Amino acid sequence: QVQLEESGGGLVQAGGSLRLSCACSSNTFSVNTMAWYRQAPGKQRELVARITPGGGTTYADSVKGRFTISRDNAENTMYLQMNSLKPEDTGRYSCCLIRVVPRYWGQGTQVTVAS
Repeated sequence: QVQLEESGGGLVQAGGSLRLSCACSSNTFSVNTMAWYRQAPGKQRELVARITPGGGTTYADSVKGRFTISRDNAENTMYLQMNSLKPEDTGRYSCCLIRVVPRYWGQGTQVTVAS
């Protein structure tokens, strides 16, 4: 069973930065695509960023140029560096391990950006 645990969320002023981490219990971390999703109150969950085992990345248009996804395969950990945060970035951020489709999810970490 794969377990994912996010950390690093919190309350930040607009324009500030946060770095989220996602620790994975599985030794297969390095061969799986990983992703960050977020869900704001009253909205559907949306893909924020995705990273392949080789480091290829994809971003939502709304975060391009501000967020950076990365991974450390030796540590089984994925990161999301979030800069120039906006109030619309507020939401619960969850990491997931993808095997064809998102298969395993963490509990999420709350990010709140105050204007």
